[in-house]
Amino acid sequence: MAIIFVVLCGFSFYMGILFCSEKDRFVSIYSQKSVESPKESSISPLQIKYISFPECSIDYQDYTPCTDPRRWRKYGSYRLTLLERHCPPKFERKECLVPPPDGYKPAIRWPKSRDECWYRNVPYNWINNQKSNQHWLKKEGEKFLFPGGGTMFPNGVGKYVDLMEDLIPEMKDGTIRTAIDTGCGVASWGGDLLDRGILTLSLAPRDNHEAQVQFALERGIPAILGVISTQRLPFPSNSFDMAHCSRCLIPWTEFGGLYLLEIHRILRPGGFWVLSGPPINYQRRWRGWNTTIEAQKSDYEKLQELLTSLCFKMYNKKGDIAVWQKSPNDNCYNKLGRDTYPPKCDDSLEPDSAWYTPLRACIVVPDPKFKKSGLSSISKWPERLHVTPERISLVHRGSASGFKHDDSKWKKQAAYYKMLIADLGTDKIRNVMDMNTVYGGFAAALINDPVWVMNVVSSYAVNTLPVVFDRGLIGTFHDWCEAFSTYPRTYDLLHLDGLFTAESHRCEMKYVLLEMDRILRPSGYAIIRESSYFMDAITTIAKGMRWECRKEDMEKGGDMEKILICQKKLWYSSNKSSR
Repeated sequence: MAIIFVVLCGFSFYMGILFCSEKDRFVSIYSQKSVESPKESSISPLQIKYISFPECSIDYQDYTPCTDPRRWRKYGSYRLTLLERHCPPKFERKECLVPPPDGYKPAIRWPKSRDECWYRNVPYNWINNQKSNQHWLKKEGEKFLFPGGGTMFPNGVGKYVDLMEDLIPEMKDGTIRTAIDTGCGVASWGGDLLDRGILTLSLAPRDNHEAQVQFALERGIPAILGVISTQRLPFPSNSFDMAHCSRCLIPWTEFGGLYLLEIHRILRPGGFWVLSGPPINYQRRWRGWNTTIEAQKSDYEKLQELLTSLCFKMYNKKGDIAVWQKSPNDNCYNKLGRDTYPPKCDDSLEPDSAWYTPLRACIVVPDPKFKKSGLSSISKWPERLHVTPERISLVHRGSASGFKHDDSKWKKQAAYYKMLIADLGTDKIRNVMDMNTVYGGFAAALINDPVWVMNVVSSYAVNTLPVVFDRGLIGTFHDWCEAFSTYPRTYDLLHLDGLFTAESHRCEMKYVLLEMDRILRPSGYAIIRESSYFMDAITTIAKGMRWECRKEDMEKGGDMEKILICQKKLWYSSNKSSR
């Protein structure tokens, strides 16, 4: 019996290997064939049955599938885990069109939108009632107005940033180009910096009332839903030139300093961390913080000790603002011993892994071989936009010649798009997303237009996002099998280049297009560059979503690939029941 049992186990193991090998070969062949054009194979274009998608209930007008307050009770409140991404399983996904609020109007155009937006587009009175005394915003008639105030800058964000520039001269000469604002409020800080040549990504979690990120995007200011909790933020290491926290109430010194370790990871060598609010200037402010001077002094000393252990140095300080600088080289890190806390991360932890990657209490030490990626060495803005980044060597087959070719290619393609869409390049299009960028070439081609671009790199694709950030652009990792971290109706233009060719074996086309409909503003556009094999199926689904589409030839013609130009219609909900 023992011999028979061993023989059967061996036979099963052999058959398993054989089956898996053949299965992988079949999947590989299938995937390859599925994206071939009709000219190259006998496969006909993909055809699907037409479906007219119903409207979601009006209750879903601000629906964010992966950060849905309706599902918070399933998750714990410890370290605000409930505010992280928790996407619904497939059987809970909505197959309906998210309606706009009653009375929705086309967004006010940039740059006027920075100072005002339609109340009916973001109908949240709670934040107005709670923050009006701090001048975040105020409601007048049919509009919300944004005076530029904030908890730590009641005299206006302009004067606040003026003081910051005095403390950090690098903000004035193009050294600092990219910034992240954690706990951004309505993004007034990021909005002010746009006029100063600094591109800021505002970050805040989804909440029941405040809708901070939705206000930011309605204003035309870059923003994304997110929270520092148990997982890394969806950005590569050494990306941002500056990080900012203005009374964002993040417990920086708790949980072994995990949250500040994450800021250290995403901050470029030589980059700056700016903090205003508790415990800065506690000697004067502690009475207004409902605490004691002894407690605030202790908090400040703990913070300073933690920052020193992470190789930050105090750079400047005045009034309510303190500035620390991350070590520009590896001298400090080399002095960290085995017994120091936090320890240096070992080689098992990839520095750029940032999609559902747990936070760990260790220091991500910048790679010393990249001498030109630190803030003091990287080219200043705007020159750095077209300089081949040093970290392109991390990309498989990445090269300076390939980077230059990509840059040149997208200049021509963007010019062609402007012939197809008259609104592109005008104030009618402000918020743009490149859904599967490589080096950020499309964003670079639009740099002189009144737009900002969210560059998305698939979490399953080759990691090119460090190159995007090194150019002075912003972006995020994302998996398009899931919903994006934003509110409905937040982008004017979505651009994708071969996304379904690359991801159709993982992500169902219907759900990707429904997600595009959710985040696209009424009257917004989608530019879909894709294999001809998918074009008819995309058009069928788009028609069921009430989009108007037209097929165009590629810049150089040909039948293998086409461009689909779609526009989302403005419609109002006629469905009041839950769906």
